[in-house]
Amino acid sequence: MSESRTLVLTEKLIGRSSVTPEDKGCQQQLIELLEPLGFKCETIRSGDVTNLWARRGTEQPVFVFAGHTDVVPTGPVDQWTSEPFFPTIRDGKLYGRGAADMKTSLAAMVVACEEFIAAHPDHKGSIAFLLTSDEEGPATDGTVVVCNKLKERGEAIDYCVVGEPTSSRTLGDMIKNGRRGSLSGCLTIKGVQGHIAYPQLAKNPIHLAAPALADLVAEVWDEGNEYYLPTSWQMSNVKAGTGANNVIPGEMVIDFNFRFSTASTADSLKERVHAILDRHGLEYHLKWTLSGLPFLTPRGTLSTAICEAIKAEVDIDTELSTTGGTSDGRFIAQICPQVIEFGPPNGSIHKIDEHVEVRFIDPLKNIYRRTLENLLASGA
Repeated sequence: MSESRTLVLTEKLIGRSSVTPEDKGCQQQLIELLEPLGFKCETIRSGDVTNLWARRGTEQPVFVFAGHTDVVPTGPVDQWTSEPFFPTIRDGKLYGRGAADMKTSLAAMVVACEEFIAAHPDHKGSIAFLLTSDEEGPATDGTVVVCNKLKERGEAIDYCVVGEPTSSRTLGDMIKNGRRGSLSGCLTIKGVQGHIAYPQLAKNPIHLAAPALADLVAEVWDEGNEYYLPTSWQMSNVKAGTGANNVIPGEMVIDFNFRFSTASTADSLKERVHAILDRHGLEYHLKWTLSGLPFLTPRGTLSTAICEAIKAEVDIDTELSTTGGTSDGRFIAQICPQVIEFGPPNGSIHKIDEHVEVRFIDPLKNIYRRTLENLLASGA
């Protein structure tokens, strides 16, 4: 049996070692397929990052496929069963870095557009691609740069499908209609260093911080909502001490993170943390880092179109979920009212021997095509 067009394109993309922030020609390869379809392609570079905005059509509604061509580092190559940038099929699985996250999705999106446009050359609205090579990195020169440029130009987006690997056990069992926000803090509790035999001459920041930390752990930040679990506060690192067992440390440093829902705001969480620390009379310094705001697409036109496409293709009633880490959807949601993430199963992403099951590749392409048909085909 000959390989499908989607599989062949996926293999070509995997063969490019586009470790973040490198694109290694992936976007140019896609441009060469999109331009003959009538897409106007614009490369937007920022720092070391390559971004692509490609659009076919000038009318509303605008449907966007979004994703990233960069991948995470391979890790120890000698632990891979086959070369990570040499796509290899074994036991019905396609192996290679980026197979699941997210070069299969990119290939499926492009081939879905080829098929849809061939069948519906005079489709409604516009189709666009928003691609970056900075999703797996700092995410400062990628999707956010393109979104800001589109906002400045007044280019509106109506629907966006991000090709993140969202499925769990099988293709189509889960899509993401939102993601939690991420708010981190680096908290330094001040004390006074001294000899452990003379505690009256020192101030132990570990002892001083303990009651406040207990309150932060016990605090109920919100109850979540229909789509989100309650906001979570977690400590990730605790550092104090000189390494000697007879010295009271002069300070204690705690790294923590909120994964927060739309039931809370970053400002409200900051205020409540400061209130708890102040209530305990601590001398402290707190540096905040907001990595991303939460976003939510309630059930509506886009989620219905994707769910119906999944049902028609693989006969699954998909689950809407907001679990998992952050994605570039958080930037796109600032300029687009409906953002949904959908892609292949995510069990192997970022791991040694990352892979995707070959049997899912063409159905993924078909679901993307069916989604376009549900939204943009004449009479849809």
